[in-house]
Amino acid sequence: MKLVQFREKTGLDTSLRLGALVSHDRICELKFQGTMKDLIDAWEKDAEYKSRVERDIAGAVTTRTVSEVQLCAPLTDPEKLIFVGLNYVDHAAESNMSVPEKPVLFTKFNNSIIGSDESVIIPSEVKQCDYEVELAVVIGRTAKCVSEDNALDYVFGYTVINDVSARDIQLTEGQWTRGKAIDTFAPLGPHIVTADEISDVHNLDIRLTLNGEIMQNANTKDLIFNVPYLVSFLSRTITLKPGDVISTGTPPGVGLGRTPPVWLKDGDVTEANIQGIGTLRNRFKGE
Repeated sequence: MKLVQFREKTGLDTSLRLGALVSHDRICELKFQGTMKDLIDAWEKDAEYKSRVERDIAGAVTTRTVSEVQLCAPLTDPEKLIFVGLNYVDHAAESNMSVPEKPVLFTKFNNSIIGSDESVIIPSEVKQCDYEVELAVVIGRTAKCVSEDNALDYVFGYTVINDVSARDIQLTEGQWTRGKAIDTFAPLGPHIVTADEISDVHNLDIRLTLNGEIMQNANTKDLIFNVPYLVSFLSRTITLKPGDVISTGTPPGVGLGRTPPVWLKDGDVTEANIQGIGTLRNRFKGE
């Protein structure tokens, strides 16, 4: 399934609604009151819930086109957004940093989340704004001290993140949070693909274009720390909850690593794509 959150484009009702893509451009609204995180919670507590959702989709009489609604980020209220840095060898090299022996971690917060086709706002303070396409893992079950062998059983699905970064803040202040967790700097979506639809998460083409030009082009087989390792590693000290997001790191080709560097500016458009998951499109605007 490909699951979405959306709002009505017009009218007074601005509440989030849940839906499933039944084709590339049509949505079936789900009979569920709550956010995607609430749905994932319900999914964990009731083994039959997935089957009921599938029956609702199969029995849907009416659908709506994507253009009729306002798609939102498929998750807007995760408890945790955990990002992994330097998780591709060539990206570590272009960043002039050593290949890590353990995952390099940082966090973002819900203030950073926006959806596909929403605008990333570049603060006036930021002069070196960069892009980073990443595979995002959505946790589906409470995970504490899980083994690598069982780790994928705790994954609900996958989506796309653009880990937008202010390099001039990130690399000059001795820590990464202020340069990473900026408002709108975690575009997410356009939907969550449930884990059963991805046969091999470690063999997905991953790319990003800037104004139509390919900037990043790699495959998730090149991850240093793969998904089972990351879920297991994190769960040893941090209880992962349904709806938590682990962003697995970006491949080479970021603006920082180019000669001369390429920094995002007002009017730029990125399209971040992962095979079998979808394309996340965002425009950048100067504050």
